[in-house]
Amino acid sequence: MISIVIPTYNEEENITRCLESLNRQTVPREAYEIIVVDGNSRDRTRELAEPLADSVFIQKSAKVGGARNDGVMAAEGEIVATTDADCVLPENWVERIAADFERRGDLAQLYGLVYPLEGGFKNHLSLAGANTFARVGYHTRTIYFTLGCNTAFDRDAFIQAGMYRCIDAGDDLEIAQRMRKLGRVMLDPALRVGFSMRRYQQFGTLKSIYEWMYIVAKGGDAVNYNYSKRTYK
Repeated sequence: MISIVIPTYNEEENITRCLESLNRQTVPREAYEIIVVDGNSRDRTRELAEPLADSVFIQKSAKVGGARNDGVMAAEGEIVATTDADCVLPENWVERIAADFERRGDLAQLYGLVYPLEGGFKNHLSLAGANTFARVGYHTRTIYFTLGCNTAFDRDAFIQAGMYRCIDAGDDLEIAQRMRKLGRVMLDPALRVGFSMRRYQQFGTLKSIYEWMYIVAKGGDAVNYNYSKRTYK
């Protein structure tokens, strides 16, 4: 079985679309479970998620990384995949993850690329840059740009590695450096998910990238910026 973990916070505008895409997969529904870990939303996120997910509960650990960790600890699958509540998953997403892990017996972590759900040249350019960075980092074996919206783990290896750090940003970048000590970390360019550009549209692309880089440079926590639990229009 594959367990899919989705952290949420005030996502009533997006969670149904995300979960419906996960319920339209090419593999039988009993082959995977959907776990929603909510940051105590003030809107209808949990109410909307419950009919479409196998488990919905409030997170106990801090921040997005902590929510993912809570989901992993509740998971029944040998493989755990993570995505975000504002993403849309292709119909073969679960099938492709399963096939990659079956084909590579030494696989500890798998990750893919992203494309913008919203149109516009700037959005496509921004994610083209992110995807290029992911490819270059992987092939040069330097930085594994493993976005939490499109990654999967061998559950036992993930727990052994210490799971995600509970920080504001960069948790999905740092985890691969520990995972690679336990097995292969692999990029599958055909594993693609639709990624919401709402942060960049509301707060600005350059500002959002700067804030993320600043927080990462500070070790994942910075009092100047709050990168998680943002309120979107």
